Amino acid sequence: MNKLSLTLLIALIALVVPAAAQQSPARGASAPATVAAAAGAEDCGCEAAPLPEVLATLNGIKITRQDISPEVQQRIAQLQQQVVEARQRELDLQINSKLLEAEAKKRGVSTTKIIETDVIAKAVEPTEAEAQAFYNENKARIEGEFKDVKDQLINYLRDRRQRDQAKNLSDSLRAAAQVKKLVEVATPPATPAGRTRVFATVNGQDITSADIEDSLRALIFSAQEEIYRLRHQEVELKINDLLLEQEAQKRKVTTRALLDAEVVSKVPTPTEADAQKFYNENKERISGDFAQTKQQIIRHLQVQENQKLNSALAARLRDAAQVQNFLTPPVPPVYNIATDDQPSKGNPQAKVSIVEFTDFQCPSCAQTQPIIERLANEYGDRVRLVVRDFPLSQHENAHKAAEAAEAAREQGKYWEYVSLLFRNQSALQVDKMKEYASQLGLDRAKFDAALDSGRFVEQVRRDMLDGARLGVEGTPTIFVNGRRISDRSYEGIKAVIEAALKAASE
Repeated sequence: MNKLSLTLLIALIALVVPAAAQQSPARGASAPATVAAAAGAEDCGCEAAPLPEVLATLNGIKITRQDISPEVQQRIAQLQQQVVEARQRELDLQINSKLLEAEAKKRGVSTTKIIETDVIAKAVEPTEAEAQAFYNENKARIEGEFKDVKDQLINYLRDRRQRDQAKNLSDSLRAAAQVKKLVEVATPPATPAGRTRVFATVNGQDITSADIEDSLRALIFSAQEEIYRLRHQEVELKINDLLLEQEAQKRKVTTRALLDAEVVSKVPTPTEADAQKFYNENKERISGDFAQTKQQIIRHLQVQENQKLNSALAARLRDAAQVQNFLTPPVPPVYNIATDDQPSKGNPQAKVSIVEFTDFQCPSCAQTQPIIERLANEYGDRVRLVVRDFPLSQHENAHKAAEAAEAAREQGKYWEYVSLLFRNQSALQVDKMKEYASQLGLDRAKFDAALDSGRFVEQVRRDMLDGARLGVEGTPTIFVNGRRISDRSYEGIKAVIEAALKAASE
């Protein structure tokens, strides 16, 4: 049986939503920016705070909403529209999820097991001949020769057939259930009390506005972050442009002449030695030898120096100006993250909990793990560290490594075993992971049986699905008291822990 990707697993567990609700701007169905903006601003419900008319001031000059470029306004409208469309789909997704959960309970199996038996197993595996026929029919829209895209086409055809089987399952479950939709499209609540509004019932169970909004929190926050970043970047660029104009007027020169004098003329020409040093420090990430890349490196170093001088000039001009920025960044939502039956250390009753979603084949996770464990040891009983699995699809051994870690935890050697995994990320084949179990003196018969049987597959998939619902897209992703953090350095995490301890004591 082919391995389920996380994206497909989530899509299939939710089964299928009506085709009309699946239209996406990314697939060429986007509305004009003005239409999208009108719909997005009103129905998105994704503004972190009311947007002020005046976004910033510089020496008394106002920078308003109208100063945001049409290109950025269009991108913001697209983000808002994506949230609108996600909310339109979510009601059907919730209905299908409840139906699937009820069917799993009725059969006494997991939802993933139903997907495997009623969807995956019933979808006929595409042949190379079918992939070739599809390629021939769509050759004008496909880049590359058949041999180069064959595997992608087979995956696409497999995915399509599995989705067809998922729709069959969805239709059969709906036909046998009592489903009543009170609204066709979910809309954001106008007031906190609006969260109790019932949108649909499934076998007597209500689906409320709160269910929809809570499920979309990660998506909405992601949109809020990007919208804030786009606006903030535009405002900062506008401030810098105004500062240059004002300084140029003061000196009675053009802005171009000002930049030439303060930046362009001062950019040093990198030497061959500078380029060689850069090459030596970064050659693992550079394609080609030094002779081939020298001129490209020199240009790159010149651009870097230009940017540094530009930033220094902007900083000097800002120091002498009165700048106020009224944009406020969105506050990350607080999630209730399940930590039952998960590897943990520290005090279960601690006021501060650290939850890390990790991938044992991820280099960044290997770098972060000692930091996390150091902090957990430093704070002792004041914090609790919980680890959850999120193996990424690009890491072919990561899922099995997560299962192996669970098999080691069963024998009380989780932390020792994951240290071995992180130290041996280039050797995570099954036979190697069994050797690591021997190094720790684990019961090999018990360990091997758990790993070979896929005993912990369901537990790993549960972590992956929970992580996806929380907006986890990469690893490591760390939450402190349910709030996602961005700075994963020792100092950054420590500062967040200190703030959480202080808040808990107030």
